[in-house]
Amino acid sequence: MRLRAVNVALVGFGNVGQALVRLFLRKEAELAQRYGVKITVSGIATGRHGMAVNPDGLDLQRALQLAAKNQTLDSLSERYCQDVDDFLHFCQAQVLFESIPVNYQNGQPALDILRKALSIGMHAITANKGPVVHGYFELSQIAREKGRQFLFESTVMDGTPIFSLFRQCLPAANLLSISGILNSTTNFILNRMEEGIGFSEAVEMAQEIGIAETDPSGDIDGWDAAIKLAALATVLMGIPLKPQEVEREGIRGLDRGKIEAAIEQGKRWKLVCRATRNGSKIRAKVAPEMVSTDSPMYNVNGTSSIVQFETDTLGILTIIEQDPSPDATAYGLFADFIHAINA
Repeated sequence: MRLRAVNVALVGFGNVGQALVRLFLRKEAELAQRYGVKITVSGIATGRHGMAVNPDGLDLQRALQLAAKNQTLDSLSERYCQDVDDFLHFCQAQVLFESIPVNYQNGQPALDILRKALSIGMHAITANKGPVVHGYFELSQIAREKGRQFLFESTVMDGTPIFSLFRQCLPAANLLSISGILNSTTNFILNRMEEGIGFSEAVEMAQEIGIAETDPSGDIDGWDAAIKLAALATVLMGIPLKPQEVEREGIRGLDRGKIEAAIEQGKRWKLVCRATRNGSKIRAKVAPEMVSTDSPMYNVNGTSSIVQFETDTLGILTIIEQDPSPDATAYGLFADFIHAINA
């Protein structure tokens, strides 16, 4: 089989970006044998550790070593890039992967990066919820006009195939409602509190294992759950929904007394997301709820997640993801890549 060379570039090289590169290396032979594809990473751009561009391909093992040592990637570059626009033009990539931190308010700067990538003829694949919520319809339109793909499977529940499930396997199924636990960090914190650990200490534990940021407010105040719910509603229900439009309450108000009271009743506190379609409008809410043993959410523990879809064809469809890692998110990006180049 004659190999088809595909140049790809990464904007963002944190845990997910590095996991994606390791996946490229591990799947190199399989990609060649099954799909006739040879990936060349021609550019990596980071926020704090420089940019590296070489259309003939970067030394990926060296890039991973530099990232592990928290060192700049500039030494790998064939030329200097002043900004991301320069990077996108010089890397000569056919596919862009974007995985920079999310901006809940407006999706920037990721939204502009993906817009630019599509406009110059790249497929655009993101793990970032912000551009999906704030630019889904625009970016999808640009992709159609350019004959390219805008894909984002990793934005909700890591690599779990949610968006592609509806896109490919559920034709003419109308989504009526969404419910579930979409933020694994708060789920982990609430589990630790059930074990008698205080709220602050549970948050610190989440930070220590890398699932909560130094500023954990995006998780514990419900922003992450709200933007994931908004992404699902926007794409799968076809009605624009911003996280600011989601009624939102985090878990700061749950103290040990409330946790113990729920346990005494045979229930558990969960940060639950709900969105219901009513004609051309969506009512959406993220808030703590006590769930009973008869709920599928009751036994979703640790960093696991669950989502339930109510459709007009299959009734209620439930998907559970067990304890994901950056590798799962990287796989979602990788799967989108396969779909894009074979579309």
